[in-house]
Amino acid sequence: MKYALVTGGGKGIGRAVCLKLAELGYSIVINYNSSEQAAQEVLETIVAGGGSASLLRFDVSDNMQVSEALKKWREENNDGYIEVLVNNAGVRDDNLMLWMEPESWHKVIGVSLDGMFHVTRLLIKDMLVKRYGRVINIVSLSGIKGLPGQTNYSAAKGGVIAATKALAQEVAKKGVTVNAVAPGFINTDMTKDLDQVTLKQQIPAGRFGTPEEVASLVGFLASGDSSYITGEVISINGGLYT
Repeated sequence: MKYALVTGGGKGIGRAVCLKLAELGYSIVINYNSSEQAAQEVLETIVAGGGSASLLRFDVSDNMQVSEALKKWREENNDGYIEVLVNNAGVRDDNLMLWMEPESWHKVIGVSLDGMFHVTRLLIKDMLVKRYGRVINIVSLSGIKGLPGQTNYSAAKGGVIAATKALAQEVAKKGVTVNAVAPGFINTDMTKDLDQVTLKQQIPAGRFGTPEEVASLVGFLASGDSSYITGEVISINGGLYT
């Protein structure tokens, strides 16, 4: 059995990634924290399509929860290992730094940056032992160019980008690749409060992207066809920032 874990897999890009990887034959471990109903719906969709999936609840920012959940998963699944990890979980809490409270800073950093560390650290060993693995980090345009009002989100995603490049060099000789996907404006719950009319005028493609377009790129990076691509940050933003 081939397993893939997608953090924050219940909605938006995470949901689309779960469905794409299921199409590629992976048994999907759908992580969620608070969106249980949405995660359950993803599971049911995968199973209805003939695929295999399970739910795994933990808060990626809580190292204890991550450790306990993944330890239990290993004990219950000894027929394989998680060979594809998609670190997708993330939150926004936008504000100008002048008005940003420390809680907002630490919450956003905790989910995106700390969460990537907590989960990846525990799964990378199995990939190295098996000499095959894929770590795909969902970052953001904000982590590349920075966006006003998102110093916390930009810092979190920028940190993940730097970690992606460093980790890729640590594990490349063992057949493990580590890449980042940097979406621009994608139609999800996280962008529904944005002024799409104004923003579309700034995007050369003239539209927001779809979660499925991001998932297709993730699917390629998860495949054997991407074995010579590692340490890369691949933008998918309609030409907004290149």
